[in-house]
Order: sequence, then C-alpha cells, then structure tokens
Amino acid sequence: MEKENREFHESLRRELEELAEPGFRDFTSRLMPGVDNVLGVRLPKLRKIAKRIAKGDWESYLSNASDESYEEIMLQGMVIGCCKTGFEQRSWQIQRFVPKIDNWSVCDSFCAGLKAAREEPEKMWDFLQPYLYGNGTYEIRFAVVMLLMYYREESYMDAAFTAFDDIRHEDYYVKMAVAWAVSMYFAAYPAQTMEYLKRCRLDDFTYRRALQKITESLQVDPETKHKVRELKRVT
Repeated sequence: MEKENREFHESLRRELEELAEPGFRDFTSRLMPGVDNVLGVRLPKLRKIAKRIAKGDWESYLSNASDESYEEIMLQGMVIGCCKTGFEQRSWQIQRFVPKIDNWSVCDSFCAGLKAAREEPEKMWDFLQPYLYGNGTYEIRFAVVMLLMYYREESYMDAAFTAFDDIRHEDYYVKMAVAWAVSMYFAAYPAQTMEYLKRCRLDDFTYRRALQKITESLQVDPETKHKVRELKRVT
C-alpha cells in the first residue's frame, strides 16, 4: 500500500508539472506575495483532477497528500469539497485542512467548493464558530468567507454582524475578508446593513474598506452609494 501511495503521488506530481504554465505561474505568484511554491496550473484543470480523485479512494489520497506545492494543497481542498461523504467526515477533513491554508487564494477557493454547507447549515454554522474567534489569519478568514458565501441570509445576519464586530485580528487578509463580507451583506440587505454600519465596532481600516467595496459594487444603485459615502468616519 505504501508503494502504491508513493507511486500515485509521484504520478500526480508529474501530471501537475506537465499541466503547469510558466506565464500563469508568474501571474499567480504576483497575486500572492510570499507564496513561492506555485507550479502554474489553472484552476479548471485542478478541479477536473479533483473530481477524478473524489470518485476513487479519496480518503487514502488525503491521508497521504503532498503539501509541497500551492497546487497540491489547493487540490486537497477541492477534493474535500467534491467528495461524497457525510457532515462528520467532511468536517473532520476540514479540520485537518484549515491549518494548511497559507494564502487567500487557497482559502477562498476552498470555501467556494464547500457547497455541502447548504445541506446542513446549522451544523456547519456551529462548526465555524471556533474559527471565527480563533487566532490564525486564515482560520478566521476561512470562517468569514464561509459566512459571506453560505450565510448571507436575514436569519443569520445579526449573528454575523456581531462576529464581525468581535474580530480584532490585525492581518490585512482578515480585515479585507470582513470588509468583503459586509459589502456582500449590504448588497443583499441594504437597509439592515446600513443601520449596522452606523453603530458597528469595526476598526477604522476595515470600516473604510467596507464602504469602499460597497460604493464599487455594481449591485448598489448610485443614490444608495451616495448615502454610504456620507457614513465616512471623521478622524
């Protein structure tokens, strides 16, 4: 079994290297300062491989997967999202995977693939709470992005706003995730989110970026954008 696993992962690595594009590698690397293990494989090709793996012994794959490259880590997240399994097993795999996230691209793509969150939303909501109040940059960003993708509903809105107010992590990628989330809630519920912005406890940087994202949104009309600009804090 060990030999088979080694041969599988060596074959997978060769496949990724063959699919890699130097130009795309350079482009991707520029978007993620500090990430230097990019091969340059486009996401649609990775998704195709992930679906293939998910049809086989995906548990063995995840247990032995390599973390050597950005693509190999990304691929693991995609397999967790598309494999056929129940909440308990998937949540266990998520727990194992989140500590591997070290950039916004893996984080956000992973969240986008976890569409199974819609199947048992209450269980996933409870599962996300420790991450919202965690200490790591990408565990918090993971939870915030999950909220903006799968819990942009009125029934979760107040709890989401409370969580955003309580986040005090200083990392840029956490702050930008919260700003993005607030702007997405605004697009869905402008009146309620407007009231939240008037009383929120977001730090100044996150608050400014949230207003900026709202005013740049194509889903918000010009008159409303003008009102949002008037919410600018005086320093």
